[in-house]
Amino acid sequence: MQMGLVVGTVVSTRKDEELRGLRFLMVRELDHGMKETGKMVVAADSVGAGTGEVVLYASGSSARQTVMTKDRPVDATIMAIVDVVEVGGDKRYEKP
Repeated sequence: MQMGLVVGTVVSTRKDEELRGLRFLMVRELDHGMKETGKMVVAADSVGAGTGEVVLYASGSSARQTVMTKDRPVDATIMAIVDVVEVGGDKRYEKP
């Protein structure tokens, strides 16, 4: 899993039937210090995340392991909304 910041949404009215009902969000990857790495992905949202939230997402075949994305053609899925990140006793992030 990777950690990322939701920075926007992607809307597509015409898409493959297997993607109907999924919501897509733009996610910028974060490192353990909560700094952006420069990598950005479009991820299917399985937990109701919103812009500005820190999330955990999986990519590749692991992205198809949620109830919402099972056997669907997705390459990244948001699987959790982060509440707290602590590294070595140092709190790096806490959800407002």
